[in-house]
Amino acid sequence: MRSKAYQLIEWQQPPELRDVDIREPGPGEVLIKVGGTGACRTDLNLMGLPAGVMPYALPFTLGHETAGWVEALGAGVTGLERGEPVLVYGPWGCGRCISCRQGAENHCERVSELRSHGGGVGRDGGMAHYLLVPSSRLLVPLGALDPRDAAPLTDAALTPYHAIKQALPRLVPGSTAVVIGAGGLGQMALQLLSVLSPSRVIAVDASPEKLARARELGVQDAVLSNEHAAGHLRELTHGRGAEFVMDLVGTHDTLALAAGALRPRGQLTLVGISGGVLPFHFFALPLECQVVAPYWGTLPELVEVLALAEAGRLRMTVERFPLERVAEAYQHLRDGTLKGRAVITPHG
Repeated sequence: MRSKAYQLIEWQQPPELRDVDIREPGPGEVLIKVGGTGACRTDLNLMGLPAGVMPYALPFTLGHETAGWVEALGAGVTGLERGEPVLVYGPWGCGRCISCRQGAENHCERVSELRSHGGGVGRDGGMAHYLLVPSSRLLVPLGALDPRDAAPLTDAALTPYHAIKQALPRLVPGSTAVVIGAGGLGQMALQLLSVLSPSRVIAVDASPEKLARARELGVQDAVLSNEHAAGHLRELTHGRGAEFVMDLVGTHDTLALAAGALRPRGQLTLVGISGGVLPFHFFALPLECQVVAPYWGTLPELVEVLALAEAGRLRMTVERFPLERVAEAYQHLRDGTLKGRAVITPHG
């Protein structure tokens, strides 16, 4: 079988849409007909890396945020049927270490031996007509949700969900949570904070349009990211600062803003990987603050995220692009002109 795939061929060179061979699934494997794959800033970071930084072998197909339909089952696979819609859990670990056995393949202990972090991150991902998944354990039945709209659940929702769950002991009545970045991940984070905690939630973004979307999602306080943002956040928190600040951008400026928005014993959670640095010394942060850098999420957490989506508690703003326009989708992502999450839909 032949398929179109958007592949990273050389480091620091634009990916290419090319023809690739798709083999039939072997024992334990599942072939997925891709419904949708989200375009993520992690992909842009991968495109810009120099050779030798990551242990990945080139070429590989991008796309680590995928949902679709079961196309074919390898020998020994049970519990799935052809045509069934599924989510693809993104981190692909060894499946045998203690972290993987606990469903936390995002923290696989043998990842250095595997030389990849999952489909689209070192191995072939979902920016193609078909995706070969190495094990049925990595698939979550999707039920009635459309794979083209549900694909972002596997990262844009799962990643902030994982981060917020760690911070829940701080998010008590009367607390404040600040989310810097109201794009694809930010829109999910804002909703999840409202669903999971009684905290007052404040959105921060440089785009008035994205702040307007945050208000549509139920956020009462929205702060424009400019030279007045720090003062505005202090004003909204009555000078005390926030218990929880999540930076989904990760530049020097956003990290400085995040640090300035904290209160003593608060938590700064860094999700964005734009290369910013947070200087640290005794007086760099309010006393006894924590800085956390969470990574993706666990398989049980993906099941929990899906339950929230099925109950109508999560709404993702999706902009669909055919596979032939995948480079255009990434350009919109670079330019910051997307309203939500760009999802590539290879089958229309």
